[in-house]
Amino acid sequence: MASTTQTDKITEKPFSVLFVCLGNICRSPAAEGVFTDLVKKRNVSSKFLIDSAGTINYHEGGPADSRMRAASKRRGIEITSISRPIRPSDFKDFDLILAMDKQNKEDILGAFDRWRFRETLPEDASKKVKLMCSYCKKHDETEVPDPYYGGPQGFEKVLDLLEDACESLLETILAENSHI
Repeated sequence: MASTTQTDKITEKPFSVLFVCLGNICRSPAAEGVFTDLVKKRNVSSKFLIDSAGTINYHEGGPADSRMRAASKRRGIEITSISRPIRPSDFKDFDLILAMDKQNKEDILGAFDRWRFRETLPEDASKKVKLMCSYCKKHDETEVPDPYYGGPQGFEKVLDLLEDACESLLETILAENSHI
């Protein structure tokens, strides 16, 4: 009697990336937009979950800053995210949490330290938090500067840094995750 082997298609969990800045209206929505655009161009959208958040809830429910949306649109990138604050579940739901600057990273880690006593969070979740510019290859900056109080050139600089970092980030994720 012949035996039949049934092979079930294993569905892989999408690789999840959360971009975080202060208010979630300039840098992190732009990073989300840039990364989403790169992922779409590579035809791997179904393999990723991409979101953004802020360390404060001041702009919760609002769209990204109109100046950032305009600057990114000139580069062919749509920013459609709605501002939200980081939440405890983000430490469970995301594989990688990218902070735009050192203060954002400290604030994210501080929130994790407060929440882990009230919530069941992965012990090593703090290792998921990295600086966005750690992925830059063409730029030497260590932080993505907040363009909110500056002029139009600040938004362009942020997009330059994010395009550099997001390209390298995608390459790194694809190299380290053969199932994508």
